[in-house]
Amino acid sequence: MKLAVITDEVSQDLTKVLELAKEFGLTGIEIRSVWNKGPHELEKTEIELIRRLISDYNVEVCSIASPFFKCDYGDEEQYRNHMEILRKCIDLAGELNAPIVRIFTFWLKPPFPSWDEIVERLYSAVKLVEKTNLILGIENEPSTMATNAKKVVEVLRRLNHSQVKAVWDPGNDVFDPDREIPYPDGYEIVKPWIVHIHIKDGRWNDEEKRFVPTPIGDGEVDYLGQFSALVRDGYKGYLSLETHWRPTSQLPEEIVQMPKGEQFSYMGDVATRECLTKLIKILKQSGAF
Repeated sequence: MKLAVITDEVSQDLTKVLELAKEFGLTGIEIRSVWNKGPHELEKTEIELIRRLISDYNVEVCSIASPFFKCDYGDEEQYRNHMEILRKCIDLAGELNAPIVRIFTFWLKPPFPSWDEIVERLYSAVKLVEKTNLILGIENEPSTMATNAKKVVEVLRRLNHSQVKAVWDPGNDVFDPDREIPYPDGYEIVKPWIVHIHIKDGRWNDEEKRFVPTPIGDGEVDYLGQFSALVRDGYKGYLSLETHWRPTSQLPEEIVQMPKGEQFSYMGDVATRECLTKLIKILKQSGAF
């Protein structure tokens, strides 16, 4: 297994992200927002700078964390805008030799489409990568239609395409409205489809009906069991740290859902250092390191 960090979980300054990656011996970074821009907003000169910096620091871009289909189902204008977002993220992945573009399955709100209707919309996305080596990774995200591992697999089975896989996020399962248990339940369902893994932790506050992020290992995810299973099952991909936890105060929900900018990244370097330290300790206990 290899370790990476999502850029804006550390800083909007890519050099600071890469310095932290070097400090902890990470081999990859995942591009979400950089210099207060989403991946689809980056200009040619900025992309060239990213290429130079990752070369200088000897890391790779393991994934493009696009916001594709974090939009309303049935809104044709949003659909067209998101197709353009995906095209730009695919181009960026090609420029940076990133193998994966992360995608979603529309906001969890009415009108509620069937899985077949969601898949029909996703086919247009699949066509954009068919002449490339890219993988589209659908993430389980409780604010979207595919809230958990089981529902992601519902989509993947219907798509049945070699270039569409799963981005597994055990931490997101903590606040799944269906209360899927991340490990072992969610993992065992999605295991054959996993191409990439996000790492976060947290607890469900039942009184306030909200997810409360925590440092890795302090929440509800059985990460020792999860990592031991990944070792057993021969997972060779990336674990990409996405803390969402901050040491001072909880991030506003609207920023968590659409991460970007200085407010999201504030104190991210401190949070990431603590989470990486805890993460590496658990990985060693599991036999992964």
